[in-house]
Amino acid sequence: MPVPFEALIPYGIMLTMFGITGAGLSKLRHWQNGHKRPRRSIDQWDRQMMDRDRRLTGFLRGQSDEAIAPVGFELNNPWRLEKRIA
Repeated sequence: MPVPFEALIPYGIMLTMFGITGAGLSKLRHWQNGHKRPRRSIDQWDRQMMDRDRRLTGFLRGQSDEAIAPVGFELNNPWRLEKRIA
């Protein structure tokens, strides 16, 4: 017994909506990542360099080829200090 095509319309709508949502999330992730591919297998060194790049340029994936750091970077310390109990 054949299936009437009217029964397949909701499945087509669901497939289309999932496709649009996936493409939208992929584009948003690409846009938030500085229009670059996502990084894979990030170790501690990569995280440290990404944090430095964020402090230098304001973006997580931004990089700068300036030989001199911008004004205010000398006070931008990445070390996290604990609060004193005294």
